[in-house]
Amino acid sequence: MNWIDKLERRFGRYGIPYLVNGLILGQLAVGLFILLINRNFDLLLYLSRDAVLHGQIWRLITFLFQPIWLGSVLGFLNLVFYFWIGNSLTRVWGDFRMTLYIALGVVGTWIGAFFTGYGSPSAVYLSMLFAYTWMWPNQGALLWGIIPFKMKYLGWYELALWVLQFLRGGLATRISLILGMAGFLAFFGREVFFWCKDTILGYKRRRDWQNRNNRW
Repeated sequence: MNWIDKLERRFGRYGIPYLVNGLILGQLAVGLFILLINRNFDLLLYLSRDAVLHGQIWRLITFLFQPIWLGSVLGFLNLVFYFWIGNSLTRVWGDFRMTLYIALGVVGTWIGAFFTGYGSPSAVYLSMLFAYTWMWPNQGALLWGIIPFKMKYLGWYELALWVLQFLRGGLATRISLILGMAGFLAFFGREVFFWCKDTILGYKRRRDWQNRNNRW
């Protein structure tokens, strides 16, 4: 029994039902409010270390509703996509594990904001995509409702963008990117480590075998 199982046995009743639905509806409502009523509304929501230290503690939660879909190529479809992913994970994990997964990402973002000054909800939502991709890499989906693709290809694409941001960013950015993925690292870090290890060892064995056979 791992530590997540132990936490669930003891605190399972504290899982938040329909958590993903609430987050997505909040994202939609805030985005529409910004588009239709007040374009600067998100300035009251985003996670700022200085603002929190000056008493604006609501930002520790409201940053999750800072619209990640505004300005995106896919726009509203991003919300539908995360709604689908989040509810799929919830059906498999249950309310407690889904709550724990998101909470770890939120706390990681708080810690990152303490070092960097700011925090974004992007990594929290992206970690849900990584979790889904890791669990169901060959799951089919339709891009724009037309083009079929497998989730693993989207996962690799998003991972490449994440790595690019990591390499280009400074120390503060790197800290924020890693800590924002705290949920994924806690749930799947061990599996990812051994998968990487096995992949590297398998590549070395194939290369050594080819080198030995090429001599003849």
